[in-house]
Amino acid sequence: MADIFDLVIRASRAICEGREAGRGIGVADGRIVAVEPLTNPISAPRVIELGPDVVLLPGLVDSHVHVCEPGNTEWEGFATATRAAAAGGITTLVDMPLDSVPATVSVAALRAKRDAAEGRCHVDVGFWGGVIPRNLGGLAPLHEAGVLGFKCFLADSGSAEFPAVSVPQLAEALGILRDLGSPLLIHAESADALAAGAEPPGRRYAKYLASRPRGAENLAVAQVIEAARKTRGRAHVVHVSSSDALPMIASARRDGVRLTAESCPHYLALAAEEIGDGETAFKCAPPIREAANRDLLWDGLRDGVLDLVVSDHSPCTPAMKELDTGDFGTAWGGISSLQLGLPVVWTEARRRGFSLADVVSWMAPRPARLAGLRRKGVIAPGYDADFCVFAPDEGFTVDPALLHHRHRVTPYVGRGLAGVVRGTILRGEPADPARPRGRLLARGGE
Repeated sequence: MADIFDLVIRASRAICEGREAGRGIGVADGRIVAVEPLTNPISAPRVIELGPDVVLLPGLVDSHVHVCEPGNTEWEGFATATRAAAAGGITTLVDMPLDSVPATVSVAALRAKRDAAEGRCHVDVGFWGGVIPRNLGGLAPLHEAGVLGFKCFLADSGSAEFPAVSVPQLAEALGILRDLGSPLLIHAESADALAAGAEPPGRRYAKYLASRPRGAENLAVAQVIEAARKTRGRAHVVHVSSSDALPMIASARRDGVRLTAESCPHYLALAAEEIGDGETAFKCAPPIREAANRDLLWDGLRDGVLDLVVSDHSPCTPAMKELDTGDFGTAWGGISSLQLGLPVVWTEARRRGFSLADVVSWMAPRPARLAGLRRKGVIAPGYDADFCVFAPDEGFTVDPALLHHRHRVTPYVGRGLAGVVRGTILRGEPADPARPRGRLLARGGE
């Protein structure tokens, strides 16, 4: 079988078919051709032998990343974001349609986004399209142009180019996208509930948390559920932070509503009680809530109510984070964690009794499935030869100097984490920070 493969990876520990086992993986032309028991003799001109201290994972898929190029490249660009992704074991990311200029709400804007990304990506990159009040008639052309799905907000997005939709517009979009066979990702916070919320928070985190209460998220999730029920469209709730929403999501699914949901490393690892006043590196929307709420989110993963875990990497300049003033009211709401997601989640998961196979299921095949990426996120024949070499028992302390994000502002600085990414392989070749090899992905044409 030697001339069938150009690469063989022999891993005494690999995550395949939802469990850890020894496997020999044969690769040809950037694709997985064979997955064999380690005892089966397969060979190739190139052989990678992995020891028992590392586990071979499928390359992770992060379906919730804000790359701000073009227009706001000083916040984050494709070169820096994808270098960070590769350093974190991510081999595919999907870019959100806002925070760049123009926002990805038209075919011309998608073209501008792809032009900005071309030749700069160290991992494969796909694109979500945006749904805003004025482009409901243009969703079909964006779909045909290759976006992997769509995203909208029910509350202020923070971007003038990306206004929120009303609940009736949400339902209209779900109906349109149902007929196109496309998912709609929704930032679920109620604009009306937020408008009636608490006073501006200033430096106090407790005031910021009160200004974006669980009720605003719960109401919006209920509105999403009823719109999806009515239209039979496929809805996905992004960055669930309120554990109160989980029973609603579970109930809707039992009723046959087409609904999935995600959470993020910061909601699963951090807690409001640990955030000091003025520590604006922790600001995000929805906010990081209490430890008891965090533990219930883990129950949501255990019960399968939460389907996947993705970063919501939402970068900005240090000045936009108001690090000097510590004003939660004016600081940018977003957390940079693209490079750190796997060790953050693994650190928290293993202390709660989850396996590495569980973590992989949340961070590789399920995000790929959401985005319709049929050759990503699994170690199996026919899939792209994308891998993460992970040392689960090795620890490290987060040092900003080692991060590849454009700006090294993150709430994880100084935090001890378990699990080190030893290497990332993209379509059978090691990721190289000096050589961008990532491809731009389009719907139906990976």
